[in-house]
Amino acid sequence: MENTVHKRVGADLTQGEILPQLLKFVLPLMLANIVQQLYNTVDMIVIGQYVGSTGTVGVSTGGEVATLITFIAAAFGSAAQIYAAQLTGAGDTKSISEMIMTTLVFTILLAAACTLICIVCSRLFLTWLNCPPEAFGQALSYMIIVSLGLPAVFGYNSVCGILRGMGESKRPLLFVTIAAISNVIMDILLVAVIPLEAAGTALATIAAQAASFAAALIYLRRRQESLGIRFSIRELRIEKRHLAVLLKLGIPLTAQSAFIHFTQLICSAHINAFGLTASAANSIGNRIQKLVNVFCTSVTNGSGAMVGQNIGARKPERVRKIVHTSLLCAGALSLIALAAALLAPKALYRLFTADQAVIELGVTYLKIAALIFIISPIQGSYMAVVVGAGNAKLSFLAGLLDGVILRLGISFLFAYTLNMGVTGFFWGNTLARLGPMTVGLLYYLSGRWQTAELLGKK
Repeated sequence: MENTVHKRVGADLTQGEILPQLLKFVLPLMLANIVQQLYNTVDMIVIGQYVGSTGTVGVSTGGEVATLITFIAAAFGSAAQIYAAQLTGAGDTKSISEMIMTTLVFTILLAAACTLICIVCSRLFLTWLNCPPEAFGQALSYMIIVSLGLPAVFGYNSVCGILRGMGESKRPLLFVTIAAISNVIMDILLVAVIPLEAAGTALATIAAQAASFAAALIYLRRRQESLGIRFSIRELRIEKRHLAVLLKLGIPLTAQSAFIHFTQLICSAHINAFGLTASAANSIGNRIQKLVNVFCTSVTNGSGAMVGQNIGARKPERVRKIVHTSLLCAGALSLIALAAALLAPKALYRLFTADQAVIELGVTYLKIAALIFIISPIQGSYMAVVVGAGNAKLSFLAGLLDGVILRLGISFLFAYTLNMGVTGFFWGNTLARLGPMTVGLLYYLSGRWQTAELLGKK
């Protein structure tokens, strides 16, 4: 029988020098996140330049609910990463193969249910979001079409989560690059050449998602021997033991994302009520914030996989070194993001719009959002320990503090009680991150993660 030792998928993140290993693991993640943000940003740039503010708001508002569902996909992808990382660190290869098939089957079924809900309730959701009447048609078309691509989104997130947990970061970069190329080509064709407006952008998006998921499945099929899996109808089954762990992790992580994004939807609905200029400034600002902050989040996401493997291998001292190294690297990168937000806000906004009123309000948005780049390194580095330990309760608490208590509380206090208007919501979105930062820091300092029970173990 062929020796499969040399065909190991991923890398052992429990050995070697931490800084070189972190950088080697994080660089592909960083590039993947940059490509992801760029190809998502292409949608906004193309629609803004060829359709105008109604198209920009239509894509942004129409994509809000689909984005919420995408966070569910990302949450279960993160659950798969956490579980795979601990199993890899513990050397439990049999459980890894069983978990892979369980994750794929479950997430595709979940995606099908989400697709149906989004399509049936599309008009209700857009009405609830106070979508401006002039952009309603664009938003409706975008939302319905993008919802059809949710199974590919769920599948892609699951595969990439598993691979990251196993120490493989290069393949997700390849998958997202395939998606980016597909998206750019289709965007130009269906919006700039064939004037399908928001519907064209949506079609380009789901084509890109399908391409990336297909690439991920092809990779799994080619490496099925070393992964201990077999793609056949009989093997497509759910193991209760692994499903229980995925649900234990995925539901709180979904709740965390839901708290955050659902309250963002509430805030967006109130911002939309201030008019088209406020809505466009907020939509573009959110996109810029994610794009500029991608370097910091890549480091903290990479450290989360490393922490998970080392908790599985019971190496607490190495976990501490990973956290400190991540904090230094993410902090350095955040200075770049901070400089971009403070020194070139108008240039960043001009990529998306020529509307001077939107640009001026956007400068205010980015000056406030600059605080995010100070908070993010601390939040991400210490929350990586919460995530790596699989502490579902604290993940839930972090989401509750971030979304419900701080984001809504601060936003409504500043916007209405203190009469700050739309800028009050900008402040609420920024300061909400203090919640998970505090949770992660206190959990790390408590040391309880050192004796946390490993996932899937009795």
